[in-house]
Amino acid sequence: MLLGKKRKIGRRFEEIEIGEKLILTEKMEDKDLLLYLGLTNDSNPLYIQHDYVSQTPYEKPLVPNIMLTGIITSAVSKYLPGPGSYITKQNLSFLMPVYHYSMIQFFFEVIKREEGKKEVIVDVKALDEEENIVIQGEITVRPPYQLQAIDDNVLENF
Repeated sequence: MLLGKKRKIGRRFEEIEIGEKLILTEKMEDKDLLLYLGLTNDSNPLYIQHDYVSQTPYEKPLVPNIMLTGIITSAVSKYLPGPGSYITKQNLSFLMPVYHYSMIQFFFEVIKREEGKKEVIVDVKALDEEENIVIQGEITVRPPYQLQAIDDNVLENF
């Protein structure tokens, strides 16, 4: 639970360097898929109906691409640059389907700094267990702004 916890903001633009990397591994669990489907009321049979999807070229249920995008945006909010960051642009290609129970490894690398806009460009790549590239692209992120010091830069109601 985030309420009640003190969280520091992420790193500012000036603190981020080209070449910084982050690697995350996520397993696509049923509980996460059901939560997504319940929140969005998305009833696409490709995501949940085994009998339907078994008759398609996919053969087994897929993970919605927007859920995978959510993992990417969450990594920006949590780690690179961290809390207070804002994604201004994303260009992601979903090259192969991701299936239920897949283990996906996400790779992030800062590849460019745009001084005028105070934004960083992050290369994004995701691989499945067979090391197939399933997602590739870039996101543009505006790191947190410098704030006036509040209790050693800790945000009380964050």
